[in-house]
Amino acid sequence: MSTKTRMRAKLKKGFTKVKVLIKHPMKPGKEDKAGNIIEEPHFIEEITCEHNGELIMSADLGAGVSADPFFAFEFEDGKAGDLVKVAWRDNQGNTDEVVSKIK
Repeated sequence: MSTKTRMRAKLKKGFTKVKVLIKHPMKPGKEDKAGNIIEEPHFIEEITCEHNGELIMSADLGAGVSADPFFAFEFEDGKAGDLVKVAWRDNQGNTDEVVSKIK
């Protein structure tokens, strides 16, 4: 599966605003009327964010999230040059992570 995670972290008025775009199909799966699986589900189960190695955000997701999800959140105490890492894992064992410096 081809995935690409993009992230931007900017400091503004004492808060670090993080924006994340994950290219992922986010498919809920399909069954026929008899309950036979036609298409396996494929979705992100967990996303986490760390600031300088400390967990600051985590979310459990499900199949109801649209394809190529976008996440945005803010946190305090960030400084220009600090590292922010976003990682995710899907229900098929695929993972990705991206690390960026706060600008």
